[in-house]
Amino acid sequence: MFLIYCNGCTAMQKPLSSPLSPLEEVMARCLASPQGKCLPNALYVHQSALEKLDGVLQAYEQIGRCYLPKGYSFTLVKFHFDQPLISYLDYPQFVQEAHPSLQTSFQVNLQTRQLGYRDYSDSPNPPILHRKETFVADDYPHRSDFAHLTQQQAVMGLLDESRTIGTRLGWESRLAALRLEIHNHALACKLEFSLENRTPKSTRSPAKRTQPAKSPALPKIDRHKAALPRKALSKPVRLALEANLLKAETTLFDYGCGYGTDIEFVQQQGVVAQGWDPYYQPDSPHCAAEVVNLGYVINVIEDPAERRQALIQAWELTQQVLIVAAQVLISDRTRGLMAYGDGIITSRNTFQKYYEQEELKAYIDQVLAVDAVPVALGIYFVFRDRLQAESFRASRFRSRATTPRINLRVKRFEDYKALLQPLMAFYTERGRLPTSTEIETYGCAPLQEEFGSLKRAFNVILQATAAGEWEAIAEKRRQDLLVYLALSHFGQRPKLRQLAAPLQADIKGLFGTYQQACTAADLMLMSLGQLEIVAEHGRQSLVGQQRPSSLWVHVSALDSLKPLLRLYEGCAARTIGRPNEANLVKFHFRAPKITYLSFPTFDSEPHPALHTSLQVDLRDLQVRYGDYSQADNPPLLHQKEQVILPSYPNYNKFAKLSQQARQWGLFDDLAAIYDRQGWLKCLADHCAILQGTRLIRDKTCDPYKLRLLKAQTRQRQKI
Repeated sequence: MFLIYCNGCTAMQKPLSSPLSPLEEVMARCLASPQGKCLPNALYVHQSALEKLDGVLQAYEQIGRCYLPKGYSFTLVKFHFDQPLISYLDYPQFVQEAHPSLQTSFQVNLQTRQLGYRDYSDSPNPPILHRKETFVADDYPHRSDFAHLTQQQAVMGLLDESRTIGTRLGWESRLAALRLEIHNHALACKLEFSLENRTPKSTRSPAKRTQPAKSPALPKIDRHKAALPRKALSKPVRLALEANLLKAETTLFDYGCGYGTDIEFVQQQGVVAQGWDPYYQPDSPHCAAEVVNLGYVINVIEDPAERRQALIQAWELTQQVLIVAAQVLISDRTRGLMAYGDGIITSRNTFQKYYEQEELKAYIDQVLAVDAVPVALGIYFVFRDRLQAESFRASRFRSRATTPRINLRVKRFEDYKALLQPLMAFYTERGRLPTSTEIETYGCAPLQEEFGSLKRAFNVILQATAAGEWEAIAEKRRQDLLVYLALSHFGQRPKLRQLAAPLQADIKGLFGTYQQACTAADLMLMSLGQLEIVAEHGRQSLVGQQRPSSLWVHVSALDSLKPLLRLYEGCAARTIGRPNEANLVKFHFRAPKITYLSFPTFDSEPHPALHTSLQVDLRDLQVRYGDYSQADNPPLLHQKEQVILPSYPNYNKFAKLSQQARQWGLFDDLAAIYDRQGWLKCLADHCAILQGTRLIRDKTCDPYKLRLLKAQTRQRQKI
């Protein structure tokens, strides 16, 4: 950075082209100006807004501009109040960067005709701009984006103590302290990730992978042996059925169908299904279909170019949805296997490329130029129509709601009960009344004719039900949309017109405008970047089992959590898809992690054993897998009623057993009963035997010990 003052420059000897306005008048005009950012000592105006200034200020600025070096480019003009000075400030990245750095400045003293110049281009800590929308006119093209960012920052308190954030290092320090960063003029928490820009791990450290020596005799791969006979639907096709993507009359083409088991099963349900396989059905034609299944195909092709071509060909056949599935997450890649290329050759002489989940998504997105939707580990849906894709994403975060019960017998309601049912069902589903274009579709036209408007019809419903329950449904739908919109920030958030009509109506009906909805969602996402806020929400949660540094919740109760916790889990689910076998979710509060836990005997055993765990670290998307299925001493789950809702089947039985166990002192030391051996020892120490969902005393124990334990139980019951 350097400073030059020119006192005798030829340019500065020019006579003033017009008389200089008094400084007091200039200051008054600046203070009254609707354009620019007015501070106590100066007015800052973007060069695009100069023509909108008061005539006196325009003439004043023109005097200063005649002294600028020819060709000098400036972004802002600063009108000083304490002296007859004008500064011309150059921020080359004003539009592109959220907080652009000052590169150069020229200062003109209109009275002494001195010129000052500063260069910050090599400075490690140059001044930066905040609140960019204040410098430009209302019609500036990017003003709304600038204002949106400022609103977010103000809510977070980022713009407080302005003295410390006026330079690049000070501002970066403030962001780092709150674990925030800025992308495309929007705040994001640091757990944000971008799969599109992320280098797959398999390409980061090629030296760590064993590459075969080049040889004319590479191993012959028996690809067809990778197709295994099955007695049930494959998981990818089953998930498509559950998502209602496959139904009667839908066309399905199974690309690489193997034995054709999926085709047989879906045909029984009315799906028009065909398939092709290079070994088992090589003569079958490739057919375009509404849904194409590429299930566990790309991971058995050892040639990268051929693997890519298979994905492209399947996509070309797809009219609506492509299902892509591949093997991922193998805990031990070397046990009994031989390294080969970027995958392995199995003992059955088949090739398997084991993807990491983020690597698989990045591969699909890159090859097909799409944004694949994860639905389970290693399984993605790729939609042709973005409207359908966004509707599917939103539906995955729609919580369950029950239509409010009829509390009062109202004659008018009873007379029209059958007609009112479609309206009640619609409101329960969407949290709002139908729009004019939805009335006919959802069977509400007769109500419109009978009552004159749906609002009048709904008022009759409110007379017979609790109004608060309907408002609770609307609030639930608002929260669902907030979670969906917050997660859309991680990719390319769709514009309102890119959403399906019902979803657009939901947003307008529940939030007013799309911008208000997105702002609320982004603010919630910013809170997620502060783990202490997440932990506080977890500690205050009325749902789930509280542990010292985590919250455990059954998947059936996730919908009932606060939106911030749902968003926390959604960050993991959006990346890997929620594992189907997982029935519990562990929310970590000391590090941004989510763990999916599988307890297969949750419903049948009073203290089920942990079978598998899948931990997702949201900082780097690392996925860790734990398998306890063959363990002699697996972890156990106690007090099951704490992880579920009272509406869950057998909730009362679970709660009654836990209450009995507490009275017997079995839960006095939870750390000691963490695993099976600890629990069995605890039962023996307390002369207790589990019989179904109740405890009984072991009568073979020492009589004195039994009497002592019973006395302790009676004492606990009195407390």
